[in-house]
Amino acid sequence: MSKAHSSLFLTNVEGFLKAAGYPVPTRETDENSRRTPSRGAPVCVLFSPHPDDEVVAGPLAWRLSQFYGWRVVNVAVTLGSRLDRRSARWAEQKNCCEFLGFELVSASATPGEGLEGIHPNQALEQTDIWKSAVSRVTEILNALQPSVIICPHELDGHPTHIATNLLIREALPAAITGAVDVFFSEYWNTQLCPQLAVELDPSDVATLMDGLALHKGEIARNPYHLLLPAWFMDSARRGAERVQPIGSEGFKFPFACLYGWKRWEQSEWTNPNPFVWRTKDKAWPSSMLEAQT
Repeated sequence: MSKAHSSLFLTNVEGFLKAAGYPVPTRETDENSRRTPSRGAPVCVLFSPHPDDEVVAGPLAWRLSQFYGWRVVNVAVTLGSRLDRRSARWAEQKNCCEFLGFELVSASATPGEGLEGIHPNQALEQTDIWKSAVSRVTEILNALQPSVIICPHELDGHPTHIATNLLIREALPAAITGAVDVFFSEYWNTQLCPQLAVELDPSDVATLMDGLALHKGEIARNPYHLLLPAWFMDSARRGAERVQPIGSEGFKFPFACLYGWKRWEQSEWTNPNPFVWRTKDKAWPSSMLEAQT
């Protein structure tokens, strides 16, 4: 799934490949493979605890949008803890979503504002603030009826990431009338048993670095976008024996992103079979194929 790519970061990504002894693929053009959502396209809802998490969550939503014609709606759960940065962070997230081809909505229903009190303690105590947040997420999911939801996993280290996971789990029973595949991203903490590994080619990694670089305030204090290739390389290492059985051969590709995966259907969670989605593969996990028909 190589694409023509003018990113300044592609050379950076290729440097990681060379340092690790991987061959650098020829840069190719494949712009005709890109698709735009059509009327009635399947919907993916991506819940971002903070602005920049629409990128940190990895390539799955972007690939659904760009190459499978899905409608992707990014929900800004919060705009961070710093009041003086919230307006700028909303603008940065808006620019990033436009770049990635995502729609952007605020979980608070007011553009430029996020939810308050998104913390696991609020969920534990079932405060009025928490109940109001769950109600709002329920409204969003009920209106969109997505085929796919992406959110952080339940032990993702940061309180707002964990609380976002809890919001989704509480909202699902009242919101979803059919079935939905829920993919759990990881960033601050890894998952013990991820069930989906998504291969990235160098231009995919560079595109996500481009998106992350649009969050100028965040990378000014911590240029973590420059280390995104290293994160995806380590995910490929782990995925070879976490998504695949222990003792399996390593992946033949250097970059991967790992997700947990559960299906919510008829008020129950089920576990789909682990799946490695390579860029050259046309096949999707069966439940996602069903969602597109």
